Amino acid sequence: MNDINLIIDGTEVKSRAGMTILQAAEQEGIKIPTLCHATDLKPTGVCRICLVEVGGARTLMAACHTPIFEGMVVQTRSQKVLETRRAVVELLLTAHTGACVTDINAKECVLHKLASDLEVGPPRFQVREPRHFPSEDSNPYVQRDLSKCILCRRCVGACNEVAKQHILSIGYRGFSSKVITAFDGPLDKEVCKDCGICVDYCPTGALSKSAKIS
Repeated sequence: MNDINLIIDGTEVKSRAGMTILQAAEQEGIKIPTLCHATDLKPTGVCRICLVEVGGARTLMAACHTPIFEGMVVQTRSQKVLETRRAVVELLLTAHTGACVTDINAKECVLHKLASDLEVGPPRFQVREPRHFPSEDSNPYVQRDLSKCILCRRCVGACNEVAKQHILSIGYRGFSSKVITAFDGPLDKEVCKDCGICVDYCPTGALSKSAKIS
């Protein structure tokens, strides 16, 4: 493949054609935060945490799935980028009803860490009907708490692309959207067996290893 010359945060970078902005930046040790992205899953760009400023573009671009091109100029930490990332994290926190303040496992929550790194305080927005779901522990491998889910779709990708089970998908629309199994049934052992791969991909603790196997 031909090399592509671009500039990221004022640094001249030479990367392979076909790479994304995120890949080119990581190659140079330039950190762009991500949430829905995982290196072994197809990029979806749904969380918008990795937004960057590209010279000449009308809007901010998602670094995880935007391919590089010759002469591209990218800013990963401009004021516009940082303000937008903070707003995105704040919105995600609004819909994330997990008790992060009192949860002893909050340090493992990627969203919690992002909020800390970006200095995002308690969300200013209020949800008319907070997303509360009962915790599910009927599966011997996976415990699920959809109240902590931010719809990043990493569990769906892991189930489909890594485990090849195709058990999980996104159901409903708008604020009612959630990760579901077939017919929106419980994630019990009759549906999900001998796996638990999705747990390793969940960034918020919505999925965790069942206490029955810990």
